[in-house]
Amino acid sequence: MNKKKYWEADKRHWMHPWTHFDSFQEEGSLIMSRARGSRVWDNASKSYFDAVGGLWCTNIGLGREEMAETIAEQVRQLAYANPFVDMANEPAIALAAKLAELAPGDINRVFFSCGGSTAVDTAFRLVHFYQNCRGKQEKKHIIARRGGYHGSTYAAMSITGKAGDKIPEFDYIQDTVHHLSCPNFYRAPEHMDEQQFCDFLVDEFQQKIDEVGAERIAAFFAEPILGSGGVIVPPADYNRRIWELCRANDILFVADEVVTAFGRVGHWFASRELFDIQPDIITCAKGLTSGYQPLGATLFSDRIYEAISTGDPDRYFASGYTYSGHPVACAAALKNIEIIEREKLLQRVIEVGAYFEERLQTLRDLPLVGDVRGKRFMMCVENVRNKATREVFPESLNIGKWISDRAEEQGLIVRPIVHLNVMSPPLTMDHQEVDFVVEKLGRAIEQTHRDLVAAGHLSAPTKVALG
Repeated sequence: MNKKKYWEADKRHWMHPWTHFDSFQEEGSLIMSRARGSRVWDNASKSYFDAVGGLWCTNIGLGREEMAETIAEQVRQLAYANPFVDMANEPAIALAAKLAELAPGDINRVFFSCGGSTAVDTAFRLVHFYQNCRGKQEKKHIIARRGGYHGSTYAAMSITGKAGDKIPEFDYIQDTVHHLSCPNFYRAPEHMDEQQFCDFLVDEFQQKIDEVGAERIAAFFAEPILGSGGVIVPPADYNRRIWELCRANDILFVADEVVTAFGRVGHWFASRELFDIQPDIITCAKGLTSGYQPLGATLFSDRIYEAISTGDPDRYFASGYTYSGHPVACAAALKNIEIIEREKLLQRVIEVGAYFEERLQTLRDLPLVGDVRGKRFMMCVENVRNKATREVFPESLNIGKWISDRAEEQGLIVRPIVHLNVMSPPLTMDHQEVDFVVEKLGRAIEQTHRDLVAAGHLSAPTKVALG
């Protein structure tokens, strides 16, 4: 099949996640053919630095021979094994034990699924199962945040608080899922400093507990750092204070670490190391295998396991997937973790991540850039129409896509999310590659500014200069 036929067949047959029908039919896709490390090549042989890391996931970089050999050997040895009831396989057992070793506190139990969304859906079901086993059948309500993203399966998308993803053509759980304010200080009321904003958010949670009733709230779902909702690092003691409220009111704290786990911000898990909280449940995926195989995991505490596994001798957990604990995926995850440990990639993220944050801050001098935020290898540029008022461009303009298209022309892939450009590069990124990303993104923003002026979307040009 030649390049044009691939492009045509893609439009004719493959409905992609988040397909925008009109633009897809007109423009089609950027089709990738191969990759090595942080570099990807399209099927016209053009090279790009992938500053998105696939989709927050290619942590160790692509094209690693030892990963290919590990996967191939496991296929030869045992390509599949039934995971149900009393059947098991060695890679899944070894991985479960390794995750228990890496996870904080008493999180020693693991339930495998196929990705982040199914890990969150499993957590949702586990929360209700746990509360019912305790005889607390009224504890069904879930609290989450606006701007939070938790996946695209039914329960996960219901818990998600991103307005742009909650389209009217789909249905969602409405009666038992509640959303609090997004902890984005850049969008806080003008009269509040960061501590006052944090106090407001904590008070809001307390008011929601009082309104719904602690006896009816089962769990709080939260990303330690919000990902596709805008790479939002909450105020300094926000996560800790929310967690303390959960503990005081018998509400489970579910840390959605699908993005933040396995090195994205310099730690195996962000909850304990960065925010001093001990979740009851952690969901993870993405960096668990660095995208080499589809795998998700729901990690939970011994306390939860004790509650669900005792009491009724006939009780069983009637939930699971054909590919739970898939031996090939688990073997890939074990090798991935070994590489992260051996190459000291967590420390690399801490060191190079500080430089990445510092260099990206220089883009604040550009007229479209309202905010630069994030942590280490999880960063975002927010583009605005007016820096003083923080007014954004109309959503229909899709300013983030304008910028990402111009970045791609220069060989850089960044992720557009309406007025944002998000970056989550492989953990192998070095200082020279940081400079490349910042230089090319800056030029893309400059070019977009000129194009907006020329198209009449902005008034007369302002002098543009990189800091």
